[in-house]
Amino acid sequence: MAMSLGFHIVFAAIGIGMPLLMALAEGLYLRTSDRGFLDLARRWANGTAILFAVGAVSGTVLSFELGLLWPRFMAFAGGIIGMPFSLEGFAFFTEAIFLGIYLYGWDRIPPVVHWIAGMIVALSGLLSGIFVVTVNAWMNAPTGFAMTDGRITSIDPIAAMLNPASLHQVIHMILAAYVATGFAVGAIHAFFLLRDRASAFHRRAFGIALTVACVGIPLQIASGDLIARMVAARQPAKFAAMESHYRTEAGAPITIGGIPDDAAMTTRYAITIPKALSLLAHGDPNAPVRGLDSVPRDEWPNTRVVHWAFDVMVATGFALLGIALWAGGLAWRRRRVPDHRWFLRAAVVAGPLGFIAIESGWVVTEVGRQPWIIHGVMRTADAVTPMRGLVVPFTTFTVVYVALAAIVVYLLRRQFLETAPHGR
Repeated sequence: MAMSLGFHIVFAAIGIGMPLLMALAEGLYLRTSDRGFLDLARRWANGTAILFAVGAVSGTVLSFELGLLWPRFMAFAGGIIGMPFSLEGFAFFTEAIFLGIYLYGWDRIPPVVHWIAGMIVALSGLLSGIFVVTVNAWMNAPTGFAMTDGRITSIDPIAAMLNPASLHQVIHMILAAYVATGFAVGAIHAFFLLRDRASAFHRRAFGIALTVACVGIPLQIASGDLIARMVAARQPAKFAAMESHYRTEAGAPITIGGIPDDAAMTTRYAITIPKALSLLAHGDPNAPVRGLDSVPRDEWPNTRVVHWAFDVMVATGFALLGIALWAGGLAWRRRRVPDHRWFLRAAVVAGPLGFIAIESGWVVTEVGRQPWIIHGVMRTADAVTPMRGLVVPFTTFTVVYVALAAIVVYLLRRQFLETAPHGR
């Protein structure tokens, strides 16, 4: 299921980000009457449809896996997470309906109505992501129920959805989707701009995608600071593993890189910044920060995996912030879309970084919560159903995902990555 989630989350993020780019392009066409933006909206709409279809397939696989591999979890928590999952299904079907209207409504419905349909697609994709993330947030900060004889009772699904982690996780994930999609789409068009600097089509596309990404990344980093403080308060074991922080101490340092050693309770070859962890977690450089020594050993997550994934997420985030600041400086000086050759090369290299950050962040979220599937309530070992022969569906789905990825690359290149003469 981890493999399935790792594949699906890319398309879930794109399903949130691409409709916004598509709607922005058509909105610029309505405002300027520049048919180049209309051509761009059509190309991005075709790409959105392809990616939406693949996301629907991988999402369906996940729904089956929830029932087949985690029936104890679903029986225990289904009364709580059923509502956000139902709302997510409603948002998904709304997105599918209006995407169909958008794709087949060109020149058939009034332009403004057509653009509104695109905005509804973008809004539905956003809501779909929000409802799913509230489920994961509830697993990290379970609320909205009472326990009676080992069973969940007195369920309040609204309170469960509005749990203390929801707002932080929703903001962080939605911004991540916009940032990752913006930089990835921008990288594609930056590549073509390097080959043809006179292409108006790719210049327009690069400008829109880069704007979304550059606006989102500083907000994303700010939201990361807020979510780190929330994790420090509510999930001290996860926070300690993220920072490879073994011993409770005041004025705790931030640990960058290194090799965590649980047996020796130290991190070898790491770079440390004195008192920075206390400042990050509590806003006070001398505040005490709980270490893994304050948590029972059988409740420790995999420190190495969580720490390294966290470092990768932070490093990619700041690398993208650097690209955004560079873009802002070039745009300020030249008053146009940045097209400096070295900047375009950097934008191409930065293309996959947003999705690397999403994948590593999801590892931090899920592995960092272990051994709990519902933090402090239900252990993963008690939720999963032991099954033999899992190598068969694992191999089958892996082959399917690889095939789908190859088809997506082929179709996207054919549908909207190759510039036609009228796109200039």
